[in-house]
Amino acid sequence: MLIINLIGLGLIVLIVWWFWLYQAQSTQVSDEQDNSEITVVVEDGIYQPAHISLLENKALQINFVRKDASPCAATVLFPELEISADLPLNKTFAVQLPLLKKGEYAFHCQMKMYSGTLVVK
Repeated sequence: MLIINLIGLGLIVLIVWWFWLYQAQSTQVSDEQDNSEITVVVEDGIYQPAHISLLENKALQINFVRKDASPCAATVLFPELEISADLPLNKTFAVQLPLLKKGEYAFHCQMKMYSGTLVVK
């Protein structure tokens, strides 16, 4: 009985860490160009990279490659920018973002199961 309780407690700790405490590393977009480009892979329930940082007043093109057949992965939304895109399966789809001011901009699927953050410094 003690072993079952310890396993259950361990699973609870793992779930809390995965959904609320885990922070993936941020990927810095190149500072050298006026127009930057990055590729984000949609696979296994996550965006990779999920945290992207770039400098203020830089245009950014995000190339999404959807490898997950889940219907939730089919759409990416940038609510603050009023951008929505349907992502084809196993193909690259480019989303061009405008010049951005400092702040954090969330992007996610329509159910918010896949989520990411764009940090403008």
